[in-house]
Amino acid sequence: MRVGLVVLLVGGLAVAGTPASAQVRDAVYRGTMICDKLPFTVGNGREAIAVTITKSTVEYTHAVRLHGAADLTPEKGTGSLAGNAISLQGSWKGGNRQYDAKYSGTFVRRHARLKGTQTWNDGGKTVVRACSGAIKRPLRVFLPREKK
Repeated sequence: MRVGLVVLLVGGLAVAGTPASAQVRDAVYRGTMICDKLPFTVGNGREAIAVTITKSTVEYTHAVRLHGAADLTPEKGTGSLAGNAISLQGSWKGGNRQYDAKYSGTFVRRHARLKGTQTWNDGGKTVVRACSGAIKRPLRVFLPREKK
């Protein structure tokens, strides 16, 4: 009885001591970013974001919608992982408008909440807007199987 209890306690400590970065798996994380209103848009932006993590490589795309229809060119960028922290940096350009974006967050199990800013240049005027959102990977059973 005591041996079984000790095994359970040690096993529980081993699981609890697993670093959070070990929980982050190679996958496509999808979610939504909500950004503050711009002077030339009707309301807040609410657009899809997809973050692809492959080993130590992080890339993302984020839809851009200014006047009712999504722009053909999405925001694109790269990122980095440090433990369970993720940071993303990217940009977008369309016509006389462009912006640089920076987002960061922390993974908890299979999702991360992101916060950041987009620094817009609109015909010589600079506008900074705040963004926040979340990304989540599919359940493990829906991920591609690892080849042995």
